Formats: sequence, structure tokens, C-alpha cells
Amino acid sequence: MKILFFASTLALCILLNFTQTDENLLNESTVDISLLKGTWKIDLSPEDTTDANFAKMVITEVGKNSLNGYFYRDGVKIREGRINTQRGIIYAALVSGDNSGTYHTSFFYKEGLLYGSTHSIDKDFLAVWIGTKEIE
Repeated sequence: MKILFFASTLALCILLNFTQTDENLLNESTVDISLLKGTWKIDLSPEDTTDANFAKMVITEVGKNSLNGYFYRDGVKIREGRINTQRGIIYAALVSGDNSGTYHTSFFYKEGLLYGSTHSIDKDFLAVWIGTKEIE
């Protein structure tokens, strides 16, 4: 009987600990979205370390659910920039475009890097990229 009581108490303590950890992960208010602000060097072909296929993203403003700035080679204005911080992770999506068409981009922030993809229907590609923040 004592062993059963001890085992059930231990299980309850472990469950409460995991539940509290999970609640902390879900706490969106602890996420610092201002980390996105700044100039980002986007490596458009991260699998090839010998090329110079880079773009630039400048995030000038972040709001609770939005971001503004410029993306790609000629400073194309970001449209429809959105931020989501579910599970304590910063996710973002935006629309940009140039004379060749519209680009749909999404990314997430992890340990100082942006991991993203850009999809162009008009140019028929999906680019996977990694962004590093430039020191300002």
C-alpha cells in the first residue's frame, strides 16, 4: 500500500511538473518579438557554402501580430507581414514581389537565426533559406 501511494504521488509530481513546463511554452507574453527588428542577411542557398547567393531583409517595425520592412535585393516593401508566437516560438509570414511576380515567405526564429522558405508561383520555385542578423 505504501509503495502504491509513493508511486502515485511521484507520478502526480511528474505530471504537474510537465504541465507547468507546457504552460510556460504556451505563454506568448514572454516571447520578445523585437528580436526580429534589424537587418538580416538571407542565405538563399544554405546547402552551398561556396556561393554568394544572398538577399537582405530589413524588419523596421514589429507589432503584436505584424511586421513591416523590406525584403529581397532591391528593397521590396513587405506586405501583409504577420507574426505568431504560439508555443513560445516566433513564426512570421509575409508577401513581397517584384516585376517578376509575387513571393510568399514564411520563417521562424531560433537561437539567433531565421529559418525560412520563399515560394514563387510565377517563377515556379520554392527556396529554403537561413538568415543571420547583421550587427548594427
